[in-house]
Amino acid sequence: MSLFLSPVVEDGYTTYSITNGGYALLVVLAVALLLLVSYFINKDGRFKISIKQMTVSALCLALAFVLSNIKLFKLPMGGSVTVFSMFFITFIGYLYGPRVSLSAAFAYGLLQMVVDPYIISVPQMVCDYFLAFTALGLSGFFYGKKNGLIKGYLAGIFGRFFFSTLSGIIFFADYAPEGMNPIVYSAAYNGSYIAAEGALTIILLAVPAVHDALSRIKNEVNEKSLRKNVQLG
Repeated sequence: MSLFLSPVVEDGYTTYSITNGGYALLVVLAVALLLLVSYFINKDGRFKISIKQMTVSALCLALAFVLSNIKLFKLPMGGSVTVFSMFFITFIGYLYGPRVSLSAAFAYGLLQMVVDPYIISVPQMVCDYFLAFTALGLSGFFYGKKNGLIKGYLAGIFGRFFFSTLSGIIFFADYAPEGMNPIVYSAAYNGSYIAAEGALTIILLAVPAVHDALSRIKNEVNEKSLRKNVQLG
C-alpha cells in the first residue's frame, strides 16, 4: 500500500494520501479506460466511440468537476452538496447511453479521488470513489426512454447513494452515535447531501424551459452523428 498510498495520522485517526506512484496508477487506469471504451463498437456495429462523443463527454466532465468544487456545504467525512455537479455526469448517459456514461462516471470518480480524497483503506476507496461515482453512469440505461432525463438522474444518484451508504455501514460504523443503528446513520449521513442536491436538481429540471433546452441539446449532438452515419452508410 505504501507504493500508492501514504498514511497520515491526525487526532488518532489514520487516513491515506495518494503518492506519486498512486497518481501514476490513476493515469494508467484512465488511459486503459479510454482505450477500452474506444475499442468497443456502437450498437449499429459500424463505428467506435466518436470524437464528438468524447468531446461532449469531456465538456460535461469538466463542468461537473468545476461545479463539484462549488460546495454549498461539506460534511466532515466526505460528501457535500454542490451546484448540480452530479447532473452533468448523468447528462452524458441521457445523451449517449450506458457505455459512454459509465466510462465517464468512472473517470469522474478518479478525478474526485485525486483532488479531494478521504481514504481509510483500499476497499473503502474502491467503494466510495470507483463504485459510488461510477454508479452515476446508470443514467445511460434510460437513454431513449420516456422522461429519461429525470429517470436517469434519479437512477444515477440512487446508485451513488447505495454504494456510499454501503461504505458507511462497512467502514464508518464506529462513527455512528452511541445506540444508533449504523445502517440508519449511514443512510442519513449520505442521504442528507445526495437528497439535498437531488431535490434542487429535480426542481430545476422540472422547469419547462430548462427541460426543452436540454432536449434540444440531445437532438443536436445526435442529429449530426446520425446524418454522418447515413452519408457514410
